[in-house]
Amino acid sequence: MPKIRIKVDEDLCIGAASCVTITPETFQLNEDNKAYVLDKGQEPGGRTFERWVEVTEDEKDTIILSAQSCPTLAVFIFDEEGNQLFPDM
Repeated sequence: MPKIRIKVDEDLCIGAASCVTITPETFQLNEDNKAYVLDKGQEPGGRTFERWVEVTEDEKDTIILSAQSCPTLAVFIFDEEGNQLFPDM
C-alpha cells in the first residue's frame, strides 16, 4: 500500500474543520482549533501536524479532497518520493 505524508500548516489553519468533516478518521481539531493528523483514527506517537499514512488509492483521493476543501490551503499532501500532490506547485 502506498504511503503519503500529510502536513497541516498550523499557522495557516483557521479551524474551519472542512477537512474534519470530509475525513474525520484523518483529521481532528485540537484545543487551539487547529487540525492535526490521525492515522486511520489513531494518534500513534501523540497529536501531530505531520504524519506518514498508508492509504489505498480511494483513501488518498478522499484525503486530497479534504485538503482541497480547506479555505486557507493549510493541508499539504506529499507522495513517497517527496513530490507535492497538493496544493499544486
